[in-house]
Amino acid sequence: MIHRARLLVTALVCCTGLLLGACGGGGGDTGTSASGATGEPVAGGEARILLLSEPRTMDPAVIGNVYASGALIGNALYGTLMTDDEAGEIHYSMAESFESADNGKTFELKLRPGLVFSDGTPLNADAVKFNWDRTKEPATGSASRADAAMIASSEVVDDVTLRVTLVTPVPKYSEAVVTSTLNWIASPAALRKGGPAFDKNPIGAGPFTLQSWARQDNMRLVKNPRYWDAPRPYLDSLVLRPAQDSNQRYNTLLTGGADLAVDSSWINLGKADEAGLSVDFLPASGGIVAALNTRRAPFDDVRARQAVAKALDMDALNLAVWNGSARMATTLFTDSSPFYSPTPLQKTDKATAQKLFDELAAEGKPVSFSFTTTPASENRKMAENIQAQLSAFKNVKFQVRVIEVAEFSALRTSHDYDAVLTSSMFLDPDPRLPTTLLGGSSANLSMLDDPQLNESLLAGRTATTVEERKKAYDRVQARLTEVVPMIFFARGPLGAISARNVGGVTQYGLGSLLPEKLWIQS
Repeated sequence: MIHRARLLVTALVCCTGLLLGACGGGGGDTGTSASGATGEPVAGGEARILLLSEPRTMDPAVIGNVYASGALIGNALYGTLMTDDEAGEIHYSMAESFESADNGKTFELKLRPGLVFSDGTPLNADAVKFNWDRTKEPATGSASRADAAMIASSEVVDDVTLRVTLVTPVPKYSEAVVTSTLNWIASPAALRKGGPAFDKNPIGAGPFTLQSWARQDNMRLVKNPRYWDAPRPYLDSLVLRPAQDSNQRYNTLLTGGADLAVDSSWINLGKADEAGLSVDFLPASGGIVAALNTRRAPFDDVRARQAVAKALDMDALNLAVWNGSARMATTLFTDSSPFYSPTPLQKTDKATAQKLFDELAAEGKPVSFSFTTTPASENRKMAENIQAQLSAFKNVKFQVRVIEVAEFSALRTSHDYDAVLTSSMFLDPDPRLPTTLLGGSSANLSMLDDPQLNESLLAGRTATTVEERKKAYDRVQARLTEVVPMIFFARGPLGAISARNVGGVTQYGLGSLLPEKLWIQS
Protein backbone atom coordinates (compact mmCIF):
# COMPACT_ATOMS: atom_id res chain seq x y z
CA MET A 1 0.00 0.00 0.00
CA ILE A 2 1.22 3.49 -0.76
CA HIS A 3 0.74 5.38 2.46
CA ARG A 4 -0.27 9.04 2.41
CA ALA A 5 2.93 10.32 4.04
CA ARG A 6 5.14 8.58 1.53
CA LEU A 7 3.08 9.80 -1.40
CA LEU A 8 3.25 13.38 -0.21
CA VAL A 9 7.04 13.17 -0.06
CA THR A 10 7.11 11.64 -3.53
CA ALA A 11 4.86 14.33 -4.94
CA LEU A 12 6.93 17.13 -3.41
CA VAL A 13 10.03 15.73 -5.04
CA CYS A 14 8.16 15.16 -8.31
CA CYS A 15 6.62 18.52 -8.92
CA THR A 16 6.34 21.80 -7.04
CA GLY A 17 2.93 22.43 -5.58
CA LEU A 18 1.30 19.13 -6.59
CA LEU A 19 0.16 17.27 -3.49
CA LEU A 20 -1.48 13.90 -4.02
CA GLY A 21 -3.12 12.29 -1.03
CA ALA A 22 -3.80 8.59 -1.44
CA CYS A 23 -3.38 5.00 -0.48
CA GLY A 24 -2.49 2.53 -3.18
CA GLY A 25 -2.99 -0.95 -4.52
CA GLY A 26 -2.79 -4.15 -2.56
CA GLY A 27 -4.63 -2.92 0.52
CA GLY A 28 -7.71 -4.03 2.36
CA ASP A 29 -11.27 -2.75 2.37
CA THR A 30 -11.13 -0.05 5.03
CA GLY A 31 -10.84 2.95 2.72
CA THR A 32 -8.01 4.33 0.65
CA SER A 33 -7.37 7.91 1.75
CA ALA A 34 -8.35 10.47 4.32
CA SER A 35 -11.07 11.78 2.02
CA GLY A 36 -12.55 8.45 0.90
CA ALA A 37 -15.17 6.30 2.60
CA THR A 38 -13.97 4.48 5.71
CA GLY A 39 -15.25 1.70 7.92
CA GLU A 40 -16.77 -1.63 6.97
CA PRO A 41 -17.76 -2.10 3.31
CA VAL A 42 -21.42 -1.53 2.51
CA ALA A 43 -23.18 -3.97 0.19
CA GLY A 44 -25.39 -2.86 -2.68
CA GLY A 45 -25.62 0.07 -5.02
CA GLU A 46 -24.32 1.03 -8.42
CA ALA A 47 -21.06 2.79 -9.29
CA ARG A 48 -20.78 5.12 -12.28
CA ILE A 49 -17.21 4.93 -13.56
CA LEU A 50 -15.42 6.96 -16.22
CA LEU A 51 -12.73 5.21 -18.27
CA LEU A 52 -9.97 6.61 -20.45
CA SER A 53 -11.06 4.60 -23.47
CA GLU A 54 -13.53 2.03 -24.75
CA PRO A 55 -12.41 -1.47 -25.78
CA ARG A 56 -13.17 -2.69 -29.27
CA THR A 57 -13.84 -6.21 -28.00
CA MET A 58 -14.50 -8.19 -24.83
CA ASP A 59 -11.80 -10.71 -25.75
CA PRO A 60 -9.60 -10.98 -22.62
CA ALA A 61 -6.47 -11.54 -24.70
CA VAL A 62 -7.00 -8.29 -26.60
CA ILE A 63 -8.15 -5.95 -23.82
CA GLY A 64 -5.09 -4.31 -22.32
CA ASN A 65 -4.39 -4.87 -18.62
CA VAL A 66 -3.16 -1.32 -17.96
CA TYR A 67 -4.84 1.80 -16.62
CA ALA A 68 -5.36 3.47 -20.00
CA SER A 69 -7.10 0.58 -21.72
CA GLY A 70 -9.51 -2.08 -20.51
CA ALA A 71 -8.02 -3.10 -17.17
CA LEU A 72 -11.13 -2.44 -15.09
CA ILE A 73 -13.35 -4.27 -17.59
CA GLY A 74 -11.03 -7.27 -17.71
CA ASN A 75 -10.88 -7.51 -13.93
CA ALA A 76 -14.66 -7.19 -13.70
CA LEU A 77 -15.51 -9.89 -16.23
CA TYR A 78 -12.66 -12.36 -15.71
CA GLY A 79 -11.32 -11.78 -12.21
CA THR A 80 -7.63 -12.18 -11.47
CA LEU A 81 -5.33 -15.11 -10.98
CA MET A 82 -3.09 -12.95 -8.79
CA THR A 83 -2.27 -9.33 -8.02
CA ASP A 84 0.67 -7.43 -6.60
CA ASP A 85 1.25 -4.43 -4.37
CA GLU A 86 3.52 -1.43 -4.63
CA ALA A 87 6.30 -3.34 -2.84
CA GLY A 88 6.18 -6.04 -5.51
CA GLU A 89 4.67 -8.72 -3.28
CA ILE A 90 2.37 -11.18 -5.05
CA HIS A 91 -1.14 -11.75 -3.65
CA TYR A 92 -3.12 -14.74 -4.87
CA SER A 93 -6.80 -14.70 -5.77
CA MET A 94 -8.11 -17.38 -8.17
CA ALA A 95 -4.64 -18.92 -8.10
CA GLU A 96 -3.37 -20.41 -4.86
CA SER A 97 0.29 -20.29 -5.92
CA PHE A 98 2.61 -19.72 -8.86
CA GLU A 99 6.06 -20.95 -7.96
CA SER A 100 9.37 -21.96 -9.49
CA ALA A 101 11.84 -24.42 -7.99
CA ASP A 102 14.58 -23.78 -10.58
CA ASN A 103 15.06 -19.99 -10.56
CA GLY A 104 12.49 -19.24 -13.20
CA LYS A 105 12.94 -21.95 -15.82
CA THR A 106 9.67 -23.70 -14.94
CA PHE A 107 6.63 -22.63 -12.92
CA GLU A 108 3.66 -24.46 -11.48
CA LEU A 109 0.33 -22.65 -11.29
CA LYS A 110 -2.09 -23.99 -8.68
CA LEU A 111 -5.72 -22.90 -8.93
CA ARG A 112 -8.26 -22.73 -6.16
CA PRO A 113 -10.42 -25.86 -6.37
CA GLY A 114 -14.05 -25.49 -7.40
CA LEU A 115 -13.72 -22.34 -9.53
CA VAL A 116 -16.51 -21.89 -12.07
CA PHE A 117 -17.28 -19.49 -14.89
CA SER A 118 -20.40 -17.35 -14.72
CA ASP A 119 -22.32 -20.02 -16.70
CA GLY A 120 -21.43 -22.68 -14.12
CA THR A 121 -18.82 -24.53 -16.17
CA PRO A 122 -15.46 -25.27 -14.50
CA LEU A 123 -12.47 -22.96 -14.64
CA ASN A 124 -9.62 -25.45 -14.53
CA ALA A 125 -6.02 -25.89 -15.66
CA ASP A 126 -7.21 -26.82 -19.17
CA ALA A 127 -8.95 -23.45 -19.43
CA VAL A 128 -5.82 -21.60 -18.33
CA LYS A 129 -3.71 -23.48 -20.88
CA PHE A 130 -6.21 -22.70 -23.63
CA ASN A 131 -6.19 -18.98 -22.83
CA TRP A 132 -2.41 -18.74 -22.48
CA ASP A 133 -1.78 -20.69 -25.69
CA ARG A 134 -4.28 -18.52 -27.52
CA THR A 135 -2.65 -15.30 -26.27
CA LYS A 136 0.62 -16.54 -27.75
CA GLU A 137 -0.83 -16.93 -31.26
CA PRO A 138 -0.13 -13.94 -33.55
CA ALA A 139 -3.59 -14.23 -35.11
CA THR A 140 -5.21 -13.41 -31.76
CA GLY A 141 -3.71 -9.93 -31.86
CA SER A 142 -3.03 -9.79 -28.14
CA ALA A 143 -1.18 -6.86 -26.63
CA SER A 144 0.34 -9.45 -24.27
CA ARG A 145 1.71 -11.80 -26.92
CA ALA A 146 5.30 -10.98 -25.89
CA ASP A 147 4.52 -12.09 -22.33
CA ALA A 148 2.90 -15.31 -23.50
CA ALA A 149 5.74 -15.97 -25.94
CA MET A 150 8.11 -16.39 -23.01
CA ILE A 151 6.39 -19.75 -22.46
CA ALA A 152 8.00 -22.54 -24.48
CA SER A 153 5.46 -25.18 -23.47
CA SER A 154 2.78 -25.93 -20.90
CA GLU A 155 1.39 -29.15 -19.45
CA VAL A 156 -1.83 -29.83 -17.54
CA VAL A 157 -0.76 -31.88 -14.52
CA ASP A 158 -4.21 -32.22 -13.00
CA ASP A 159 -7.47 -30.30 -12.79
CA VAL A 160 -5.96 -27.44 -10.77
CA THR A 161 -2.29 -27.57 -11.81
CA LEU A 162 -0.56 -26.20 -14.90
CA ARG A 163 3.19 -26.55 -15.39
CA VAL A 164 4.87 -24.09 -17.76
CA THR A 165 8.40 -24.16 -19.14
CA LEU A 166 9.88 -20.85 -20.23
CA VAL A 167 12.10 -20.22 -23.23
CA THR A 168 14.76 -18.76 -20.93
CA PRO A 169 14.68 -18.41 -17.14
CA VAL A 170 12.60 -15.45 -15.95
CA PRO A 171 12.64 -15.51 -12.13
CA LYS A 172 9.98 -12.78 -11.90
CA TYR A 173 7.63 -14.23 -14.50
CA SER A 174 4.73 -13.89 -12.07
CA GLU A 175 4.88 -10.13 -12.76
CA ALA A 176 4.36 -10.87 -16.46
CA VAL A 177 1.12 -12.61 -15.54
CA VAL A 178 0.01 -9.86 -13.15
CA THR A 179 0.59 -6.99 -15.59
CA SER A 180 -0.74 -8.68 -18.72
CA THR A 181 -3.90 -10.30 -20.04
CA LEU A 182 -2.53 -13.68 -18.93
CA ASN A 183 -4.15 -12.75 -15.61
CA TRP A 184 -7.61 -13.17 -17.16
CA ILE A 185 -9.18 -16.50 -18.05
CA ALA A 186 -12.33 -16.79 -20.16
CA SER A 187 -14.44 -19.81 -21.02
CA PRO A 188 -12.79 -21.73 -23.90
CA ALA A 189 -16.23 -22.82 -25.12
CA ALA A 190 -17.42 -19.22 -25.31
CA LEU A 191 -14.23 -18.06 -27.07
CA ARG A 192 -14.57 -20.80 -29.68
CA LYS A 193 -17.89 -19.29 -30.77
CA GLY A 194 -16.00 -16.36 -32.31
CA GLY A 195 -15.61 -12.65 -31.65
CA PRO A 196 -19.12 -11.32 -32.35
CA ALA A 197 -20.81 -13.99 -30.23
CA PHE A 198 -18.30 -13.57 -27.43
CA ASP A 199 -18.70 -9.78 -27.38
CA LYS A 200 -22.43 -10.23 -26.82
CA ASN A 201 -21.98 -12.82 -24.07
CA PRO A 202 -18.47 -12.90 -22.60
CA ILE A 203 -18.13 -15.74 -20.11
CA GLY A 204 -15.58 -15.31 -17.34
CA ALA A 205 -15.29 -15.96 -13.62
CA GLY A 206 -15.02 -12.36 -12.50
CA PRO A 207 -17.12 -10.44 -9.99
CA PHE A 208 -19.44 -9.04 -12.69
CA THR A 209 -21.11 -10.10 -15.93
CA LEU A 210 -22.07 -8.05 -18.96
CA GLN A 211 -25.71 -6.96 -19.07
CA SER A 212 -25.54 -4.45 -21.94
CA TRP A 213 -23.04 -2.57 -24.09
CA ALA A 214 -23.97 0.45 -26.18
CA ARG A 215 -20.75 1.26 -28.03
CA GLN A 216 -19.47 4.82 -27.67
CA ASP A 217 -21.97 5.29 -24.86
CA ASN A 218 -21.95 3.03 -21.82
CA MET A 219 -21.54 -0.52 -20.59
CA ARG A 220 -23.55 -2.00 -17.72
CA LEU A 221 -22.16 -4.86 -15.63
CA VAL A 222 -24.10 -6.71 -12.94
CA LYS A 223 -23.02 -8.80 -9.98
CA ASN A 224 -21.97 -12.39 -10.72
CA PRO A 225 -23.74 -14.64 -8.18
CA ARG A 226 -21.17 -17.39 -8.84
CA TYR A 227 -18.14 -15.25 -7.98
CA TRP A 228 -15.72 -17.24 -5.82
CA ASP A 229 -14.91 -14.55 -3.24
CA ALA A 230 -18.25 -13.81 -1.52
CA PRO A 231 -19.40 -11.40 -0.12
CA ARG A 232 -17.51 -9.54 -2.85
CA PRO A 233 -18.33 -7.82 -5.07
CA TYR A 234 -20.02 -5.36 -2.75
CA LEU A 235 -21.71 -3.38 -5.52
CA ASP A 236 -24.74 -4.69 -7.42
CA SER A 237 -23.74 -3.09 -10.71
CA LEU A 238 -21.31 -0.87 -12.59
CA VAL A 239 -22.02 1.61 -15.37
CA LEU A 240 -18.86 2.31 -17.37
CA ARG A 241 -18.46 5.19 -19.77
CA PRO A 242 -15.45 6.38 -21.82
CA ALA A 243 -14.33 9.98 -21.23
CA GLN A 244 -11.21 10.91 -23.17
CA ASP A 245 -11.28 14.64 -22.46
CA SER A 246 -9.49 15.26 -19.15
CA ASN A 247 -11.46 18.41 -18.29
CA GLN A 248 -14.78 16.72 -18.97
CA ARG A 249 -13.73 13.71 -16.93
CA TYR A 250 -12.80 15.79 -13.90
CA ASN A 251 -15.82 18.12 -14.08
CA THR A 252 -18.22 15.18 -14.41
CA LEU A 253 -16.81 13.65 -11.26
CA LEU A 254 -16.67 16.94 -9.36
CA THR A 255 -20.31 17.77 -10.12
CA GLY A 256 -21.59 14.34 -9.08
CA GLY A 257 -22.11 12.88 -12.57
CA ALA A 258 -19.82 9.95 -11.77
CA ASP A 259 -18.56 8.17 -8.67
CA LEU A 260 -15.07 7.26 -9.85
CA ALA A 261 -12.76 8.04 -12.76
CA VAL A 262 -9.68 6.20 -13.95
CA ASP A 263 -7.33 9.11 -14.60
CA SER A 264 -3.84 9.66 -15.97
CA SER A 265 -3.79 13.45 -15.79
CA TRP A 266 -1.28 15.05 -13.44
CA ILE A 267 -3.44 18.18 -13.49
CA ASN A 268 -6.61 16.31 -12.56
CA LEU A 269 -4.93 14.38 -9.74
CA GLY A 270 -3.68 17.63 -8.23
CA LYS A 271 -7.00 19.43 -8.57
CA ALA A 272 -8.86 16.46 -7.11
CA ASP A 273 -6.67 16.40 -4.03
CA GLU A 274 -7.18 20.13 -3.49
CA ALA A 275 -10.95 19.62 -3.83
CA GLY A 276 -10.94 16.94 -1.12
CA LEU A 277 -11.70 14.02 -3.43
CA SER A 278 -10.05 10.65 -2.90
CA VAL A 279 -6.96 10.14 -5.05
CA ASP A 280 -5.45 6.68 -5.49
CA PHE A 281 -2.01 6.75 -7.10
CA LEU A 282 0.65 4.21 -8.05
CA PRO A 283 4.16 5.53 -8.77
CA ALA A 284 6.02 3.77 -11.58
CA SER A 285 9.36 3.91 -13.33
CA GLY A 286 9.67 4.43 -17.06
CA GLY A 287 6.83 6.52 -18.40
CA ILE A 288 4.98 7.83 -21.42
CA VAL A 289 7.20 7.47 -24.48
CA ALA A 290 7.42 7.97 -28.22
CA ALA A 291 8.59 4.70 -29.76
CA LEU A 292 10.63 5.45 -32.89
CA ASN A 293 10.33 2.92 -35.71
CA THR A 294 13.95 1.98 -36.39
CA ARG A 295 13.02 -0.23 -39.34
CA ARG A 296 12.14 2.61 -41.71
CA ALA A 297 13.16 6.18 -42.51
CA PRO A 298 13.81 8.52 -40.94
CA PHE A 299 14.47 6.67 -37.69
CA ASP A 300 16.46 3.84 -39.22
CA ASP A 301 19.30 6.36 -38.87
CA VAL A 302 20.34 6.84 -35.25
CA ARG A 303 21.21 10.47 -35.96
CA ALA A 304 17.55 11.24 -36.70
CA ARG A 305 16.54 9.71 -33.38
CA GLN A 306 19.24 11.61 -31.53
CA ALA A 307 18.33 14.87 -33.27
CA VAL A 308 14.65 14.76 -32.27
CA ALA A 309 15.51 13.78 -28.68
CA LYS A 310 17.99 16.65 -28.36
CA ALA A 311 15.62 19.14 -30.00
CA LEU A 312 12.86 18.74 -27.41
CA ASP A 313 12.72 20.83 -24.26
CA MET A 314 10.93 18.65 -21.68
CA ASP A 315 10.33 21.53 -19.27
CA ALA A 316 8.50 23.41 -22.04
CA LEU A 317 6.48 20.26 -22.81
CA ASN A 318 5.58 19.87 -19.14
CA LEU A 319 4.42 23.47 -18.94
CA ALA A 320 2.34 23.27 -22.13
CA VAL A 321 0.63 19.96 -21.37
CA TRP A 322 0.49 19.67 -17.57
CA ASN A 323 0.97 23.27 -16.38
CA GLY A 324 4.38 22.20 -15.11
CA SER A 325 2.86 19.71 -12.63
CA ALA A 326 4.07 16.42 -14.15
CA ARG A 327 7.09 14.49 -13.06
CA MET A 328 9.17 14.10 -16.19
CA ALA A 329 10.92 10.82 -16.95
CA THR A 330 14.43 12.21 -16.98
CA THR A 331 15.82 8.89 -15.76
CA LEU A 332 14.76 5.32 -16.45
CA PHE A 333 13.95 4.56 -12.82
CA THR A 334 12.30 6.70 -10.15
CA ASP A 335 14.59 7.88 -7.38
CA SER A 336 12.86 5.49 -4.96
CA SER A 337 13.84 2.45 -7.05
CA PRO A 338 16.84 0.31 -6.02
CA PHE A 339 17.90 0.51 -9.68
CA TYR A 340 17.91 4.30 -9.86
CA SER A 341 20.76 6.01 -11.70
CA PRO A 342 21.00 9.82 -11.91
CA THR A 343 22.28 9.64 -15.49
CA PRO A 344 19.69 11.46 -17.65
CA LEU A 345 18.08 9.58 -20.53
CA GLN A 346 18.30 12.62 -22.80
CA LYS A 347 19.45 16.24 -22.67
CA THR A 348 18.18 19.21 -24.64
CA ASP A 349 20.91 20.40 -27.01
CA LYS A 350 19.35 22.48 -29.75
CA ALA A 351 22.62 23.33 -31.48
CA THR A 352 23.59 19.68 -31.84
CA ALA A 353 20.04 18.82 -32.92
CA GLN A 354 20.16 21.38 -35.74
CA LYS A 355 23.61 20.16 -36.79
CA LEU A 356 22.28 16.59 -37.07
CA PHE A 357 19.17 17.72 -38.99
CA ASP A 358 21.42 19.64 -41.43
CA GLU A 359 23.81 16.74 -41.78
CA LEU A 360 21.02 14.34 -42.70
CA ALA A 361 19.50 16.83 -45.15
CA ALA A 362 22.86 17.29 -46.87
CA GLU A 363 22.93 13.54 -47.45
CA GLY A 364 19.46 13.64 -49.04
CA LYS A 365 17.71 12.35 -45.90
CA PRO A 366 15.81 15.30 -44.37
CA VAL A 367 13.89 14.23 -41.27
CA SER A 368 10.17 13.98 -42.00
CA PHE A 369 7.86 11.85 -39.88
CA SER A 370 4.35 11.39 -38.54
CA PHE A 371 3.53 11.04 -34.86
CA THR A 372 0.72 8.57 -34.09
CA THR A 373 -1.36 9.25 -31.00
CA THR A 374 -4.90 8.91 -29.62
CA PRO A 375 -7.70 11.51 -29.34
CA ALA A 376 -7.18 11.98 -25.59
CA SER A 377 -6.89 15.69 -24.87
CA GLU A 378 -3.50 15.53 -23.16
CA ASN A 379 -2.07 13.36 -25.94
CA ARG A 380 -3.18 15.94 -28.48
CA LYS A 381 -1.54 18.68 -26.43
CA MET A 382 1.68 16.70 -26.36
CA ALA A 383 1.65 16.26 -30.13
CA GLU A 384 0.86 19.93 -30.69
CA ASN A 385 3.68 21.10 -28.43
CA ILE A 386 6.20 18.74 -30.04
CA GLN A 387 5.09 20.07 -33.42
CA ALA A 388 5.56 23.64 -32.21
CA GLN A 389 9.01 22.91 -30.80
CA LEU A 390 10.25 21.16 -33.95
CA SER A 391 8.92 23.96 -36.16
CA ALA A 392 11.77 26.12 -34.84
CA PHE A 393 14.29 23.87 -36.58
CA LYS A 394 15.22 23.60 -40.24
CA ASN A 395 15.19 20.35 -42.22
CA VAL A 396 12.60 18.59 -40.07
CA LYS A 397 8.88 18.08 -40.79
CA PHE A 398 6.34 16.74 -38.32
CA GLN A 399 2.74 15.59 -38.82
CA VAL A 400 0.20 14.39 -36.27
CA ARG A 401 -1.75 11.19 -36.93
CA VAL A 402 -4.67 10.47 -34.59
CA ILE A 403 -6.15 6.96 -34.21
CA GLU A 404 -8.52 5.41 -31.67
CA VAL A 405 -7.12 3.48 -28.70
CA ALA A 406 -8.75 0.30 -30.00
CA GLU A 407 -6.66 0.53 -33.18
CA PHE A 408 -3.35 0.39 -31.35
CA SER A 409 -3.20 -3.40 -31.08
CA ALA A 410 -3.09 -3.64 -34.88
CA LEU A 411 0.08 -1.53 -34.93
CA ARG A 412 1.97 -4.38 -33.26
CA THR A 413 1.66 -6.42 -36.43
CA SER A 414 1.41 -3.76 -39.14
CA HIS A 415 4.21 -1.52 -37.75
CA ASP A 416 2.64 1.27 -39.80
CA TYR A 417 4.02 4.27 -37.96
CA ASP A 418 7.11 6.45 -37.83
CA ALA A 419 6.74 7.40 -34.18
CA VAL A 420 3.96 6.27 -31.87
CA LEU A 421 2.92 7.51 -28.44
CA THR A 422 2.83 4.59 -26.04
CA SER A 423 4.09 3.75 -22.57
CA SER A 424 6.82 1.75 -20.92
CA MET A 425 5.97 1.69 -17.23
CA PHE A 426 6.91 -0.75 -14.50
CA LEU A 427 7.41 -1.10 -10.77
CA ASP A 428 10.04 -3.82 -11.04
CA PRO A 429 11.82 -3.79 -14.42
CA ASP A 430 11.37 -7.54 -14.91
CA PRO A 431 9.88 -8.76 -17.04
CA ARG A 432 8.17 -5.62 -18.37
CA LEU A 433 11.22 -3.59 -19.44
CA PRO A 434 12.94 -6.38 -21.41
CA THR A 435 9.61 -7.20 -23.02
CA THR A 436 9.37 -3.69 -24.47
CA LEU A 437 13.03 -3.34 -25.47
CA LEU A 438 14.40 -6.75 -26.45
CA GLY A 439 15.00 -7.30 -30.15
CA GLY A 440 12.41 -9.66 -31.59
CA SER A 441 9.80 -8.98 -28.90
CA SER A 442 6.35 -8.25 -30.31
CA ALA A 443 5.95 -5.55 -27.66
CA ASN A 444 9.08 -3.74 -28.88
CA LEU A 445 7.44 -0.98 -30.92
CA SER A 446 10.79 0.60 -31.82
CA MET A 447 11.84 -2.77 -33.30
CA LEU A 448 15.47 -2.00 -32.47
CA ASP A 449 17.53 -5.17 -32.18
CA ASP A 450 20.72 -4.00 -30.51
CA PRO A 451 23.06 -6.79 -29.29
CA GLN A 452 24.55 -4.69 -26.51
CA LEU A 453 21.15 -3.62 -25.22
CA ASN A 454 19.81 -7.17 -25.48
CA GLU A 455 22.74 -8.56 -23.50
CA SER A 456 22.28 -6.07 -20.67
CA LEU A 457 18.51 -6.62 -20.51
CA LEU A 458 18.92 -10.39 -20.27
CA ALA A 459 21.64 -9.99 -17.65
CA GLY A 460 19.29 -7.90 -15.55
CA ARG A 461 16.48 -10.41 -16.00
CA THR A 462 18.48 -13.45 -14.89
CA ALA A 463 20.69 -11.90 -12.18
CA THR A 464 20.06 -13.22 -8.69
CA THR A 465 21.06 -10.19 -6.57
CA VAL A 466 19.94 -6.57 -6.52
CA GLU A 467 23.54 -5.46 -7.00
CA GLU A 468 23.98 -7.55 -10.15
CA ARG A 469 20.65 -6.38 -11.51
CA LYS A 470 21.51 -2.73 -10.87
CA LYS A 471 24.79 -3.03 -12.76
CA ALA A 472 22.94 -4.55 -15.70
CA TYR A 473 20.25 -1.87 -15.71
CA ASP A 474 22.84 0.89 -15.41
CA ARG A 475 24.22 -0.46 -18.70
CA VAL A 476 20.70 -0.53 -20.14
CA GLN A 477 20.12 3.13 -19.33
CA ALA A 478 23.52 4.14 -20.71
CA ARG A 479 22.83 2.29 -23.95
CA LEU A 480 19.37 3.83 -24.29
CA THR A 481 20.93 7.30 -24.29
CA GLU A 482 23.16 6.25 -27.18
CA VAL A 483 20.77 4.39 -29.49
CA VAL A 484 17.53 6.26 -28.56
CA PRO A 485 14.86 3.70 -29.55
CA MET A 486 12.31 5.81 -27.73
CA ILE A 487 11.97 9.28 -26.25
CA PHE A 488 10.77 9.40 -22.65
CA PHE A 489 8.37 12.18 -21.67
CA ALA A 490 6.54 12.08 -18.31
CA ARG A 491 6.08 9.46 -15.66
CA GLY A 492 2.71 7.79 -16.03
CA PRO A 493 0.42 8.76 -13.17
CA LEU A 494 -1.45 5.50 -12.61
CA GLY A 495 -4.38 7.06 -10.86
CA ALA A 496 -8.03 6.89 -9.91
CA ILE A 497 -10.15 9.70 -8.50
CA SER A 498 -13.31 8.96 -6.54
CA ALA A 499 -16.05 10.75 -4.65
CA ARG A 500 -15.81 11.02 -0.88
CA ASN A 501 -18.33 8.23 -0.32
CA VAL A 502 -16.47 5.61 -2.40
CA GLY A 503 -14.38 3.03 -0.55
CA GLY A 504 -12.16 0.11 -1.46
CA VAL A 505 -10.31 1.76 -4.35
CA THR A 506 -7.45 -0.66 -4.99
CA GLN A 507 -5.01 -0.87 -7.89
CA TYR A 508 -2.42 -3.47 -8.83
CA GLY A 509 0.06 -3.95 -11.66
CA LEU A 510 0.05 -0.96 -13.99
CA GLY A 511 -2.95 0.90 -12.60
CA SER A 512 -5.35 -2.02 -12.93
CA LEU A 513 -8.38 -1.24 -10.74
CA LEU A 514 -10.15 -4.03 -8.82
CA PRO A 515 -13.95 -3.53 -9.03
CA GLU A 516 -14.85 -6.28 -6.56
CA LYS A 517 -13.45 -4.20 -3.69
CA LEU A 518 -15.38 -1.03 -4.49
CA TRP A 519 -18.26 0.03 -2.27
CA ILE A 520 -20.34 3.14 -1.76
CA GLN A 521 -21.27 4.63 1.59
CA SER A 522 -24.87 5.80 1.55
